[in-house]
Amino acid sequence: MPLKILAVVSEIYPLVKTGGLADVAGALPGALAAEDVQVTTLVPGYPAVKTALKKPETVHSFPNLFGHEARLLKAQAKGLDLLVLDAPHLYDRPGNPYVDADGKDWIDNPLRFAALSRVAAEIGQGLVPKLTPDVIHAHDWQAGLAAAYLHYSDKPAVPSVMTVHNLAFQGQYGRDLLPALGLPARAYAIDGVEYYGTIGFLKAGLQLSDRVTTVSPTYAAEIRTPEGGMGLDGLLRSRGSAVSGILNGIDTGVWDPATDPRIAAPYDLAHLSARAANKKALQKKLGLDVDPNALVFGVVSRLSWQKGLDLLLDRLPALVAAGGQLALLGSGEPALAGGFAHASVAHGGRVGMVNGYDEALAHLIQAGSDVILVPSRFEPCGLTQLCALRYGALPLVARVGGLADTVIDANEVALAAGVGTGIQFNPVTGDAFESALTRTFDLWRDRPAWKKLQKNAMKLDVSWTRPAAAYARLYRELAAGRA
Repeated sequence: MPLKILAVVSEIYPLVKTGGLADVAGALPGALAAEDVQVTTLVPGYPAVKTALKKPETVHSFPNLFGHEARLLKAQAKGLDLLVLDAPHLYDRPGNPYVDADGKDWIDNPLRFAALSRVAAEIGQGLVPKLTPDVIHAHDWQAGLAAAYLHYSDKPAVPSVMTVHNLAFQGQYGRDLLPALGLPARAYAIDGVEYYGTIGFLKAGLQLSDRVTTVSPTYAAEIRTPEGGMGLDGLLRSRGSAVSGILNGIDTGVWDPATDPRIAAPYDLAHLSARAANKKALQKKLGLDVDPNALVFGVVSRLSWQKGLDLLLDRLPALVAAGGQLALLGSGEPALAGGFAHASVAHGGRVGMVNGYDEALAHLIQAGSDVILVPSRFEPCGLTQLCALRYGALPLVARVGGLADTVIDANEVALAAGVGTGIQFNPVTGDAFESALTRTFDLWRDRPAWKKLQKNAMKLDVSWTRPAAAYARLYRELAAGRA
């Protein structure tokens, strides 16, 4: 019999996506199937989710879920096995899952995601007997209260694992919400949901889940330090060996330069020369000078301080002066967006920017850039650099989190051994970043060495195969009571 897992997420690709969580939620179930693990994913009933469902079946009705009726639907969509919490009063609204048209958090977000967590816990306690999982796997703060609802219930429950994709997003709300959330007064304690005078959704999950994972071994170590723990390092240290890091993978069916319909020309390791057509197409698309010898740096990212893109903006004149080009796709902080927009005018033909997100352009940037920049100040795992490795665009990354775990720096030792796959820099400062840019231009001038690095990168296994095996081992430990 396959092991049955209930994944609990606030977004899932390709139905609804704002970030990497959706990619993980969408790709991991397929990889786990090869490990004899059957994943059903509980997701909010956003309009985009409900319209994609094939023959939904109502498996439970809630007469009063935080003030109104709701239903639990069982269905498939895009090859995913789903349980959908159809609660129109919570989820039937336009736009982003988390914010309104003005970019402000929906005022009822604590209830919206507490409902998701509460229903997850009830499923784990046998709400629909045939759907009871062996393990509940909650992702990020939006699902953090699932462990609390399990813990503070008198009903027997299945074990749970909490995965944190980014510790910066913690879900903190006023303690006065405790009765509305349906949690007992005793839950508001330091060993419960209390967090610096608030209710901490993520904190609750980290405290009360049987196991905690994050998305790279290095990030798992970083978040247990005062510098990287964002107020939660003491708790995470106290969990000891219950905390571990499992690297993400990417969907290598979606991200495959040999078959990608979104790029200008397919290519693979044996036909790397065909990659040049993608570079030309990218240069044309973003208004860059069409020049096969220009070193094209690509960015697909949120424009934020975390992502270190202020370092790039500051050093952009040096990049352009050295003969480089920049192809940027992203949106975010107005100061950064405005700065890059201004640069695209000031450096016409050398800097191209699209403010927003475009899946097809994201693929073309990976296929057409020579380098993908990820200068993040912290990066739990990062998916962009994994796509870059797959597409033969060398990642230039800060030596933090998952970036440190997935990119082998092309230093002298690595070059001599023939094992480099990209460029790392540390500390995360402007000077260190500029030094890494200089190293990258030096490598570009040595085309045989560059091609060797490209081939090394493209040979790496960045699929979900190994991560799925690690998750399957964890689930089996939990299901067997060895947490």
